[in-house]
Amino acid sequence: MKPPRTYRKDTSAAPRGYSSWEAAGLLWLAEAQDGGGAQVAELQDVDLDHIDLLQYDPAPSTNVQADALGVALAATHAAGAPAFGAPPARWTSHGFIGPAESPLPMPLEPTDSWGAFFAEQRIRHLLRIGRANDLWEDEQELFERVAERLESGEFDDGRPPARIHGDLWAGNILWTRSGAVLIDPAAHGGHAETDLAMLMLFTAPHIARIIAAYDEAAPLAEGWQERVGLHQLFPVMVHAIVFGGGYVAQATEMARTYA
Repeated sequence: MKPPRTYRKDTSAAPRGYSSWEAAGLLWLAEAQDGGGAQVAELQDVDLDHIDLLQYDPAPSTNVQADALGVALAATHAAGAPAFGAPPARWTSHGFIGPAESPLPMPLEPTDSWGAFFAEQRIRHLLRIGRANDLWEDEQELFERVAERLESGEFDDGRPPARIHGDLWAGNILWTRSGAVLIDPAAHGGHAETDLAMLMLFTAPHIARIIAAYDEAAPLAEGWQERVGLHQLFPVMVHAIVFGGGYVAQATEMARTYA
């Protein structure tokens, strides 16, 4: 029998521990597959400078696969997490977000409420990094007002922490003949709407079908559409810090909406 074909992701330029962090996220998300959760790239090997994954053959995405992804993603989220901000199993430090060669540190401190977690460990955390890089010099109070509203619990809906991918943009979905496969997670305990908002930010294929199928399997909380931009603020701030350009102003305008 031929050995499985593998894809090697080079992490030699990443901070020490990055490959183990990503591997922990893959394994944690994969635990939900037995309960109908989304298919996750199968880990073959991990070392300090690489991650080996099962090689998948790409294929065009279909409506049926999009519907299946929506249902499966709801099951992954339902697998839950110990707390908002909780790291994946087998990981006890902070995580990373962004390109492997220059990722930003991502705090992972278990927190009782989603709003408090997102305010401190996402918005304020990235604001501090941005300010250190001369971004948002005149907008600090604007972002702080968003954080204060989050911290107050205004956007909390009482739902338990979800097991989220954490970086679920369109490029982190591989479409194969057997369906969608998730790659490159920044997995942690968070809000289910965060993954859906990320899919919408860079417009995953069949996005309307994915959301509809998800909503049918696990009805979204009232007003979720109005919170999409709030969840998207974090990845846009990441892009502003890593890539600059128009993302800086985009983050400011998104923050203004929720300040």
